[in-house]
Amino acid sequence: MSKKRPSFLGNTAIAGVGYTEFSRQSGKSVLQLASDACVNAVVESGLELKDIDGVVSFSVLGDSVSSESVATALALPKQNYILNLNTGGQAPAYAVMLAAMAIEAGLAENILVFRALNGRSGKRIGGMTVAGEAAQFRDPIGYMGQPSFAAMWARRYMIETGATIEDIAAVPIAQRKFALLNERAIIQKPLTFEDYLDSPMIADPFRKADCTTEVDGAVAVLVTSVKNARQLNHPPVIIEGAAYVCGPRSGLDMNDKLLWDDITTNYTNLLAQPLWESAGITPKEVDFAEFYDCFSSAVLFALEGLGFTGRGEAGAFVRAGETGLGGRLPVNTHGGLLCEGYIHGMNSVAEAVMQLQGRSGSRQVANANIGVVTSGNQADGSALILRRD
Repeated sequence: MSKKRPSFLGNTAIAGVGYTEFSRQSGKSVLQLASDACVNAVVESGLELKDIDGVVSFSVLGDSVSSESVATALALPKQNYILNLNTGGQAPAYAVMLAAMAIEAGLAENILVFRALNGRSGKRIGGMTVAGEAAQFRDPIGYMGQPSFAAMWARRYMIETGATIEDIAAVPIAQRKFALLNERAIIQKPLTFEDYLDSPMIADPFRKADCTTEVDGAVAVLVTSVKNARQLNHPPVIIEGAAYVCGPRSGLDMNDKLLWDDITTNYTNLLAQPLWESAGITPKEVDFAEFYDCFSSAVLFALEGLGFTGRGEAGAFVRAGETGLGGRLPVNTHGGLLCEGYIHGMNSVAEAVMQLQGRSGSRQVANANIGVVTSGNQADGSALILRRD
C-alpha cells in the first residue's frame, strides 16, 4: 500500500529570511543575534511581530538560546507553538518540516525557525566534548569531537571507492568560486589545488580548507501557509517535499557512530527514497542543491546518496564543473558552510529560498524552480525539497 503524502507538503511555504552579519567576533549576545535575525525575517516578509505565534530552534550543548527567550525578547503577544530541538546540523530541514506540520495542523499561523550562536567567539563546536555512554571507550584514544570521526568516514570512503585527494579538494575549490560572489561569506579568497595542498592537515584526509568555518551569527526563516505567503512581499517558496531519517545503530551519542553499517555512506542513502517520494519527483528535476557541508566529504556523500551520481562518481562530477554556476547541479551557491560560515545549515535553507525567489545576484542559478536542501553528515539527517510558486 502506497504511503499517503503528508498534507503539509504543497500547502506550506517559507515567506521570509533574516540574517545577521557573520563574523569571528560579534560583540553581541546570542539572544541579541537571534532576535535580530528573527526581526529581519519578519520585516522582510511583510508581516509584523504581532503576527508571529510560533518559534522553533535547535542547539548543541547549550550554545544557543531558547525559543521562549526569543519570543520574550521580541515581546511576541502569544505563542501557540514553541519547540527547542537538542540537536545540531541534522536539524534545519527537520525544524522547518516540524513548523510546517504545526501550521497545517492548525496549531499556529506564522512560525519563526532560527539558529543563533557565537560559534567562533563563544562555544565552539570543534572544541566540545560530548558526554555519553560511549565516551569512556572513545575519548581516551583521542577519538572525540570534530573532525576526527568525520575524517575516518571520509578516509574509508576513499579506500572503498577509489576516490582521491583531488576529489575531496574539488569541493572546497568549487565552493570558493561561489563564496567570492557572496558578500556574506566569511572566506573571500580563491582556492587552487596547490593552495589546498599547502593548507594545514587537520585530520587525515581533511585539510583546513575541508573544514567548516566557525562564525558568530544567526539566520531565521518564516514559515506560513501558501495562502498567507501569497499576500506577502516575495514569491512564496513552497515546501514540496521533506523527510527525516535516523539510521539503525546510530550510536550512543552524537560522536559515536561506530556501529553504523557502512561508514562510506551516510543518512542520505536511507533518506533518498522517502524524500523523492514525498515530492513525487526525481533528482533529474532538481535545479540546484544546498548540501550540508561541515566537511568536504559530506557533499560527495550527498551527491551519491540522493542519486545525483553513481557510487564513487561524485568527485569526478565536481571536478568536471557540474556543481558550479552553469553546471548540471549547482551546489552550495552561497559558498557552503565551508565558506559562508557555520550556522549549522540554517543558512543553507535561507540560501535556497533566496535562489528560488531570484534574489541571489551574480550567483543566481538560471531558471531555478526546484532546490533540495540537506541537513546532517552522519547517521541521521533531514532534507527539504523547495519549489518556486
